[in-house]
Amino acid sequence: MSSNVNSVSYTIKVALVLCAMCSIMISGAAVLLKPMQTANQILDRNRNILIAAGMYDPAVNTNADVQSMFERFNARIVDLDTGSYLTDEQLAELGIDPLTYSEAASRNDPALSSALSSDEDTANIRRRVRYATVYSIESAEGAYETLVLPVSGFGLWGIMYGYLAIEGDGNTIRGIGFYDHKETPGLGGEISNPIWQAQWPGKQIFDTAGDVAFELVKGGGQGESQVDALSGATLTSRGVENMIAFWLGQRGFGSFLTNEVKS
Repeated sequence: MSSNVNSVSYTIKVALVLCAMCSIMISGAAVLLKPMQTANQILDRNRNILIAAGMYDPAVNTNADVQSMFERFNARIVDLDTGSYLTDEQLAELGIDPLTYSEAASRNDPALSSALSSDEDTANIRRRVRYATVYSIESAEGAYETLVLPVSGFGLWGIMYGYLAIEGDGNTIRGIGFYDHKETPGLGGEISNPIWQAQWPGKQIFDTAGDVAFELVKGGGQGESQVDALSGATLTSRGVENMIAFWLGQRGFGSFLTNEVKS
């Protein structure tokens, strides 16, 4: 006997078949597109690193330039607790690849991050990863020329993610770039404005005692460690300042800069 196409059971069967077919198609598409998505994520990351280092101009360069320009960088993992690079053996044991390692994903892994106390958490990020990727350009003699460090901190509405580029002296800022934030357009969102970011190159991070001296100053920014604060965005400006203080301090890359760069 033929099935009654108007019956409830027939309708349910058709719905289940369609759901199964759609699930298979979506799963297959996700698997097929995963390599492309990963490649695009890496391309975007590399481009943002180059922008922070002042090596990529979106008005001049294209995505086709990113790969060749990024080849100048070495990517290595730093243990923020010790301030030293991980060895190949340690990387293999942890299963970490410097070129694909994600600080954002590791922040939620208790084995790769730790909770911060209120006194420690000046950047308001709650958890700090133990391992972070440092991107460096070095001379033929092995001297540092450029270092790019991942930085993050809470602004007005959420976490701001970016890269801070510094010169080989471990103290002079080369540039700053933000690739993800939720700040208000026209106010705190001006952290992504190239005009504001153009104030950063040449500024000094540390004072003569080795403490972080960099600051954002309202209506100022003329000192060797000062940048003009964002107009009408006090909390965003404070968040950027706290972010730099945290990540260049001893809970961040401070020990690394002392042990590996300035030594």
